[in-house]
This record gives sequence, C-alpha cells and structure tokens, in this order.
Amino acid sequence: MTAGRTRPLNRTAKSGAVLIGLLLVFSIVGPLVSSHDPFFSDFSRGIVDDMPRGPSGEFWLGADRIFRDQLVRLAYGGRLSLAIGIFSTLIATTIGTLVGLVAGHFEGSEGAKVPLAFLACLVGLFAWVVFGDEANVGAVFRGARPLLVLCGLGVAYAILAKSKALSFGPKLNADTALMRFVDVGLAFPFLLLVMAVGVAFERTTPLTILCTLGFSGWLGTARLVRAKTLQLRQREFVAAARALGESNTAIVWKHILPNITGMLIVVSALSVAQMIIAESVLSYLGAGIAPPAPTWGHMLFEGQENYTVAPWLLVAPAVVLLLAVLGFNLLGEGLRDALDPKSD
Repeated sequence: MTAGRTRPLNRTAKSGAVLIGLLLVFSIVGPLVSSHDPFFSDFSRGIVDDMPRGPSGEFWLGADRIFRDQLVRLAYGGRLSLAIGIFSTLIATTIGTLVGLVAGHFEGSEGAKVPLAFLACLVGLFAWVVFGDEANVGAVFRGARPLLVLCGLGVAYAILAKSKALSFGPKLNADTALMRFVDVGLAFPFLLLVMAVGVAFERTTPLTILCTLGFSGWLGTARLVRAKTLQLRQREFVAAARALGESNTAIVWKHILPNITGMLIVVSALSVAQMIIAESVLSYLGAGIAPPAPTWGHMLFEGQENYTVAPWLLVAPAVVLLLAVLGFNLLGEGLRDALDPKSD
C-alpha cells in the first residue's frame, strides 16, 4: 500500500538533474577531449615565464602549479567525488534504513535482559579497537579487526546469556539499544567524526574514504526512518496486516518500507551533497585521498597558494564543487515536493 500520491517533477528537481547530468558528462568525457595526462607535468607547454600556463586553446582551464592540465584533473576528480558521494550514500542509507526500521517497529516491545558482563566485554573490545596498539595486534589480525570484534561479541553473548549467575543487568529492547548508540554518534559533529575515523587508516584510498563516509553517515537517516516507522505502524493497513497474522518481517518489508521509499530518495539525494563536501574537506585538510590522485578538495588547497597570480587554480575546483552540491540539493528539494504524500 502507498501513503499518498506523487506529483510531476518541478523546475527545481529538473534544474538539479540537469546540473548533475552535466557534471557526469564532464567527468566522463572531459579527459577524452584532451591529450594530456592528469598525472603528467608538461614542462614544455604548461609553463610560461616560470609560471603555470593560463587558460588557452591547448589548456582550456590552464595548468596547475606543477604544470598538469587543470581540465583533465578536474574531470578525474569529479569521477572520484561523484562515485564516493553516491556509493557512500548507498551504504549509509542502507544501514540507516535497516536500523531505523528495526528500532521503530520494535519500539515499546519488551526488552531482553542484557548481562552486565556482556556490557563490560563490549566496552573492552571497543577500547581495544580504538586505542589498541596495532603493533601488538599483528599484521595478520590488523585487517580483520571488525570481523574479530563482531565474532567476539557474538560468542561472548552466547556464553554469558546462558549463565544465570551473569544474567542480571539492565533490560534493553532493540529500539533503546540502537537509538542510544545513534545518540552517541550524533553527539559528535559529522565532519569531526569522519576525520577521526579517516585519520585512523594508515593509508587513505578511495575505498577507505568511501567506507569511512558510508559507515559514519547513516545516523541521521536512522533517526528519520525510525520516526516515520513509528507513524506508519499505527496506520490501519499495518493493523490489518497484523490481524491477518503476517510476520513482523512481512509487515516491515511489504507495508512499511514501500511507504518510506519516497523519503529515502529525498534523503539520499541530499546526502550525496553532504558526502561530496565531507570528502572535499578531508582532501583539503590532508586526511583524504593521497596525492597524486586528483580530488576537488586537494585542488582547492593547492590553488589557494597562487590564487593572486593563477586564480583559475582556485576558481575551477570551487565552481565544480559548488555546482555539484547545488545540483544534488536542488534535486533533493524538488523530489521532496514531488514525493510528499501530503501535497495535493
């Protein structure tokens, strides 16, 4: 069942879609229209009087401070930024949706007693992951830390939960446990949290940045999904499905999830802009993708040093970053108007 009707896309959404489409075309086609390599310094044609060549017929957006084609580097940076923004949003939206659905659907249900010893193990394992000395963990176990932690928590709970001597402790249901974790995460500013996680990696790559943003950016989505789930589970069609004996999984999958899809699309569109900004900030501060890979944030950092004599080095990445964020925000705002079930 659906909660409402959709409206045709308005001008705002269309404008955002056009901007995003142009950026995608530029990122894909840009390197194909130039014979320059984004990593190659052209000391013969990219330099004029010991300064980077400005915009010209050969270098459409000029050359950077070490005489590389600015246009090609912007296009390659667009590929990285857009890919990281889109795929990290998919990760964050998926996790946030699952957490929000579980927390909202089981809100108010009777909680299970959580052993205090299990809570102590949880705190200990978390401290080991965050503050542990990697040299003592060993190279073999270093990359498997998250998997080892999950396995350790599962084994500890399976053992301790069966021990009556250790079964005293606070009662927590799924909603309480998940939302307290979300509250702790939301207590930290998003960019500060992302920077802290990003700095923990020995070497940053597009994959590590993508995972860092994806696994750090789902907290707000979980809150929104939980709030919407709390509203929908009181609706008549959910009560009717429950009366017909449908399982909790079926109710969530067939009745609640389809009715929050519109909201998730809007949140995802806005989240891509946030992820692109976060990736650019990390690169600008030196905690992002390591050079010589071109990123818009690092190009901004490089351009600020010579903006008086070579302003194109600062203006070009600033403009494309602005257009990318503006495009996804316009698309999100337009989709919100089109998918809002209360709009008639």
